[in-house]
Amino acid sequence: MPIIVSMDVTDVRFPTSRELNGSDAMNKDPDYSAAYLVLRTDAGGEGHGFAFTIGRGNDVQVAAIQALVPWVVGHPAPLDSASLTEFSQRLLSDSQLRWLGPEKGVMHMAIGAVVNAAWDHAAKLAHKPLWKFLADMTPEEVVGLVDFRYLTDALTPAEALDLLEAASAGKDSREQRLLTQGYPAYTTSPGWLGYSDDKLARLALAAAEEGFGQIKLKVGGSQTDDLRRMRLAREVCGPDMRIAVDANQRWGVEEAIDAIRALQEFDPWWVEEPTAPDDILGHAAIRRAVRPVRIATGEHAHNRLVFKQLLQAEAIDVVQIDACRVAGVNENVAILLLAAKFGVPVCPHAGGVGLCELVQHLAMFDFLAVSATVQDRVVEYVDHLHEHFVDPVTLRRGHYCAPTAWGFSAALKPASLAAYTFPTGTAWNDAQTVGALGGAAEDLHAFVVAEAVEQ
Repeated sequence: MPIIVSMDVTDVRFPTSRELNGSDAMNKDPDYSAAYLVLRTDAGGEGHGFAFTIGRGNDVQVAAIQALVPWVVGHPAPLDSASLTEFSQRLLSDSQLRWLGPEKGVMHMAIGAVVNAAWDHAAKLAHKPLWKFLADMTPEEVVGLVDFRYLTDALTPAEALDLLEAASAGKDSREQRLLTQGYPAYTTSPGWLGYSDDKLARLALAAAEEGFGQIKLKVGGSQTDDLRRMRLAREVCGPDMRIAVDANQRWGVEEAIDAIRALQEFDPWWVEEPTAPDDILGHAAIRRAVRPVRIATGEHAHNRLVFKQLLQAEAIDVVQIDACRVAGVNENVAILLLAAKFGVPVCPHAGGVGLCELVQHLAMFDFLAVSATVQDRVVEYVDHLHEHFVDPVTLRRGHYCAPTAWGFSAALKPASLAAYTFPTGTAWNDAQTVGALGGAAEDLHAFVVAEAVEQ
């Protein structure tokens, strides 16, 4: 078994705030960023992973990943379901690291980045893309990936095994369908809150012409603006296009109910993150009040427990996993199984650098081995920054094409790393970027580095 000999971590940031790409009601000027890592083994193999942030504080995420080096370097690289699970549990069970969470926040995301990198390496050695590496596992192996602690009041290992065995029927034909037709996508690219009405209309029309059956708009500014933008999108796209909206946690419970009722005349397909992501009872109250409008959330849910309670409380109609928020592939498999047990569709979040590349694999595994359907299921797509990846996503007529390259599609190109490493990369040293930052990012970086040196 190869031994992990190094783990290199890099602060990578892209100045997306220049064009207001990614802007919403709570995050007005994001710079899509990745705390990016590469595991290297003595056999020459590599595993790539990252945690996604939106700029300032990415250095804190980098430091969290670096804190895991002693628990990773010098250990065997996991290669199969059992060793990948042992690797994940070893990182999650360290008592002193666990105290920082437990199982939430920056440290949990750091563990997810490392676990995902280990899966990337294992899938490459198996000569398979990650979706197939997972889907080719037996139901027993998949059940073994899951930490059922805290879950058995909602999902037992026996129930999970039954779900997976039931989904085994027809898996080969679904794989052929996946390879020929792809997986349905929707796009958020027309709907960023900082975009003008003209840009929204132009991009919404382009999405329809490109074959997307669903778009998403950001809401949560003024109600007048939300209604105007929704009306414009409906006029451009017509009555048959699904239009979801995303409030990005902007509203309180009663405020959300009032805002959603005002939008109902435009037939929103779902309303995403209408309130704080931890407010399970608030989501349940909103859902009861606005039916039949669907409620979606999950991109900021800390862990499998939050998803368990959202489902138990009947608080959501759509589960939105994120490839980089929880502790990697293993925990996302648990969430997919919970969603299948409760019969709630999974529509992954992918608005950020590299998230499309990663989460497509999890959705495709879900289709092949867990839910066995794409009914009312779509993966988010944004058209930013894919050119920086060695194995970027490919879309055809509004569908993700199944990746064929081995691994988790997480590797960034060396030239992109050189240009966008913060703060030394060439993209962060031109006059436009430095002027836009006003020195704030450099000041934060200098402060964090000084604190780390002092400690």
